[in-house]
Amino acid sequence: MSTIVKRELKPAERLIVAADFKPDHRKGENRNSARFQVRMLADKLALTGVYLKLESNLRGDYNLINDIHSRGLNVMADLKLFGTPETLSADGRFLRELRPQIVTVCCAAEVKAMAALKAELPDTEVLGVTVLTTLDEENAWHTYHGSVLEAGLRFAQMALDAKLDGLVSAPAEASRLREVFGNALTINTPNVRPAWASVEDDDQNPTRVMTPSEAIKAGVDRIVVGRPILRHQNPYDAVMHIIEEIAIAAEQSLSAA
Repeated sequence: MSTIVKRELKPAERLIVAADFKPDHRKGENRNSARFQVRMLADKLALTGVYLKLESNLRGDYNLINDIHSRGLNVMADLKLFGTPETLSADGRFLRELRPQIVTVCCAAEVKAMAALKAELPDTEVLGVTVLTTLDEENAWHTYHGSVLEAGLRFAQMALDAKLDGLVSAPAEASRLREVFGNALTINTPNVRPAWASVEDDDQNPTRVMTPSEAIKAGVDRIVVGRPILRHQNPYDAVMHIIEEIAIAAEQSLSAA
């Protein structure tokens, strides 16, 4: 059973910075080079109170979680775990001692497997990944035999049945998810693009994108922002700008309620 106590998040705690560095083999870089970049980013953002999202760069080096914690930052282990109940139970046991604040699992892993993972991580917020933010309606129908929203709602119900703590979904589906599930699940959204940012060769579905302010007003708990921060000349300044936008949007939402 989950021991997560839901509380009001501070503006900084509503920002997850995606540290999605990958090695450039043309420059002779390797996986250690990418992990070094993660640590450098963590040094720049130390004590800001944001989350750092670790994905591919975390695989094979779970101790990177300890390095991020030592900088006073929270960790989202965005592993998108998938497998049988036994496999996900084992994944949970390996992660438990490192105490990441958030771990992700694919809702397509089914209820029993997700529940097995959550049972091993009672003190970690476990999020079910619904429909990937790159997918459009055609992809969703081909893969899930339904629209993006229909698939998202089905996956959300599965996450709730598995007693997970929240969801990962594009911000475009957030208001409907909140309407259907209330506050039973936190909503955490990638595919967020600040109005001042331009991402070259963006692979996200533009019809499911929102700005930080729009996402917060749509009922999102946390937003995930990567390249607009990583490619900014001063990542710390970009982070503080987004935190300020979150704070203003949250205050406006409360005033409108």
